[in-house]
Amino acid sequence: MCAHVIVAEDDAKQAELVRRYLEREGHAVTVVGDGLAALERARQGTPDLLVLDVMMPRADGLDVVRVLRAEGRELPVLMLTARSTEDDLLLGLDLGADDYMTKPYSPRELMARVRTLLRRTRRDSDADRGDDTVVRVGALAVDARRHEVAVDDVRVTCTPGEFRLLSAMAAEPGRVFTREQLLAELHGFDRYISSRTVDVHIMNLRKKIERAPRRPARLLTVFGVGYKLVDPAKGTSRASAR
Repeated sequence: MCAHVIVAEDDAKQAELVRRYLEREGHAVTVVGDGLAALERARQGTPDLLVLDVMMPRADGLDVVRVLRAEGRELPVLMLTARSTEDDLLLGLDLGADDYMTKPYSPRELMARVRTLLRRTRRDSDADRGDDTVVRVGALAVDARRHEVAVDDVRVTCTPGEFRLLSAMAAEPGRVFTREQLLAELHGFDRYISSRTVDVHIMNLRKKIERAPRRPARLLTVFGVGYKLVDPAKGTSRASAR
């Protein structure tokens, strides 16, 4: 599939390497060298993916993601970072990035990650054009066609990753999903991705769909297994779920 990819990287050699690999796969590439330019390009037209370095002048990558998600933009973001601690990596996901890679990285692996994100974006778009109706779990509504989530008729803004997880769970309310199953919804079976990414998305979703995120009533943890989505009005056993 051909896509328009923005590469935001202030290291000219790295940016050129990524550009060449992307163009070999048939993608149109726009390269920018700072955070503010990345924001400007992301706001123009309809790019398909943003490959975003964290450490950049004028505005770092974390600020770029924070602003894009605050504006409600659902552009998939793949972050590149030299920071190797788990907390630093999870911070990017917490802000709304869809995937990350640490430097130094293999360009071939980077292209594999790009293909995965673009396939999932295309799959979501195809679903949006289908005849799917709004899925409701109590007061929670998930609209695949419009890519919208609402709780008590109040719209909630979700990142693409959060929406994929919520859509999968809303389609089978009450089913317990393991972290591995939810990870497959996000990235496919990729041994390089930590299951902690699922925990971060769940935590962020609870902030958006629960009245009391620390005492969730909809998106529950089933200890030793994973997570499930339920209708609070129907009740659930809290001995094994929370």
